[in-house]
Amino acid sequence: MHPRKALAVPLAAIIIAALSGTAPAHAHADPAIKVENNATQPVFSRADAVRQTVFVEVAGTDSDNDGQADRVAVDILRPKETDQGLKVPVIMEASPYYRPGNDVANHPVDVDENGVPLPTMFALSNDKLASEPFDSYYDNYFLPRGYAIALVENLGSGRATGCPTTGDRNETAGPKAAIDWLNGRARGFDTQGNPVEATWSTGKVGMIGVSYNGTLPNAVASTGVEGLETIVPIAAISSWYDYYRANGGVLAPGGFQGEDADVLAKYVLTRDRGAEVCGSVMDGLTRDQDRISGDYSPFWDARNYLNDVGKVKASVFLVHGLNDWNVKTKQAAQWWYALSKRHVPRKIWLHQGSHMNPFSLRTVEWLRQLHGWFDHWLYGIDSGIMREPQADVEIGVGQWAQHASWPLPGAAPVPLWLGSGSRLSLLPRPLSPRESFVDQKTRTAEQLAESAPAADPNRLAYLTDPLPADVRISGTPTISLRASLKDGASPYLTALLVDYGTDTRFDGRLLSTGQNYCYGQGIPGDTGCTTLRQLGTSTTDFKIVTRGWLDVRNRHRDDRTERLRPGKEYTFSWDFQPQDYLFKKGHRLGVVIISTDFDYTLRYPPGTEITVNPGRSALKLPVVFGRLL
Repeated sequence: MHPRKALAVPLAAIIIAALSGTAPAHAHADPAIKVENNATQPVFSRADAVRQTVFVEVAGTDSDNDGQADRVAVDILRPKETDQGLKVPVIMEASPYYRPGNDVANHPVDVDENGVPLPTMFALSNDKLASEPFDSYYDNYFLPRGYAIALVENLGSGRATGCPTTGDRNETAGPKAAIDWLNGRARGFDTQGNPVEATWSTGKVGMIGVSYNGTLPNAVASTGVEGLETIVPIAAISSWYDYYRANGGVLAPGGFQGEDADVLAKYVLTRDRGAEVCGSVMDGLTRDQDRISGDYSPFWDARNYLNDVGKVKASVFLVHGLNDWNVKTKQAAQWWYALSKRHVPRKIWLHQGSHMNPFSLRTVEWLRQLHGWFDHWLYGIDSGIMREPQADVEIGVGQWAQHASWPLPGAAPVPLWLGSGSRLSLLPRPLSPRESFVDQKTRTAEQLAESAPAADPNRLAYLTDPLPADVRISGTPTISLRASLKDGASPYLTALLVDYGTDTRFDGRLLSTGQNYCYGQGIPGDTGCTTLRQLGTSTTDFKIVTRGWLDVRNRHRDDRTERLRPGKEYTFSWDFQPQDYLFKKGHRLGVVIISTDFDYTLRYPPGTEITVNPGRSALKLPVVFGRLL
């Protein structure tokens, strides 16, 4: 190399040094990230990374009432060059799951006419979700590219102090304090109690995670904390009320009938002496969550991050499964709608999977986009990611397309009217006679839907004629039902939007392709490789596309129970879970009306008679294109 070139400091090196916080005077000697093709390159060693644990004080939070500020444990992995002056941003995952959870009894879901539980129990076992520190892909892929990884144990779990409260502000305060520490605004200590500072940190943080771990980024972003530059909430909650309730009714997350806020808190209460220290806090959760009325209350309002969406300063890369019935699609959609109104920089992925990590189903493309996202928001590199279309949507298994936004541009509400003879049509049929069914509590929604349009004493079904063209919906369907209830205790109305037609559909499985893919640097016990996977499919005759629930006592407001007069006709309106779905030509689109939803709602004694006035009832779909009739 020519001597003059060896001594020169290229403009790119100055920019990189400025972004990383290192002085450019001796760029040839000082550690720095490497940028090629507008992307950080893997020049640092995962094997030589520095690992440390810091206990961060959560100032002003004493959730276990021991007279001392709570603390969270933060495990950090960073390039060894950070001990030589390199400053790097942080990819953070906060979680209550780093220590295996407790076995906890779920609440009974069979109740008497007053909503009082009958003696039947389920169990939330410790296999619901578990994570181990640094066993994800963040360290293998991102650390060599100049990122530190920080894993935060949430309050009440693992080595943290305090008590978990299922989404309340004390839990938000834990990872927020970790961000404050990375920016020099909070105190941190090593395992011997000595003060520790994050001298290696640029102060820029990106939070990421799945499920609870994805919910915490939403929560922390809603505080507006300085330093949180971006969040990647995957299968995440935006309002805990909509996780355990729906429109005034007690509701379960799919697959966990009987779970509630107190059950989850007990499950993640894995700190030392947790049951002894946090017993009164757990009792308070059980009391205040209210499984009798299901009403929205101050308890749930404290766990609604939509209240503070106006404080969000971080950009948002939102990911959700269109077949996720654990954290349902409303959680993603209502957060997305609120962010959109405030013009928060954002991107969305909607996939055909269930409650899962996109790394597991579209690995290569996920890493490309996530890499570009973090490079842009944490290093200020023009990676091009913000010039790409805003929405990636998988409309069928393996059928991805990019769109300018979501819901898809052009989506408009189209009403379909219920009518006698199990008809669903574009024109109202005001003279359709009233139709009735009797609630039962032993058959699932799938069992009740599969025989339509044939008559069934326990449900009503209304179907279109075979569709003359493909019909795509994108957004939130709604239904308005004119109906009366009598002679029973169930307060629920459940609506199912159903695709009737034989097709190959996602069946809940994630299958190996047999192809191995190495995405990052390996270490002993962690190869940095994975087996690529794909969604499993099966041929079925119908599919429940989405569903929605209403406690009829909350027909006006979800925070106020109002009694109904037996036999009196009312108008009930409620939403389905948002969806993006293609009904194919020749299929029939149907809406099925039931009361008890065996897998989701409380199960009151059977016998409630529901009478529907079809001529004054309508389904409203957000149609992008296609002919319904």
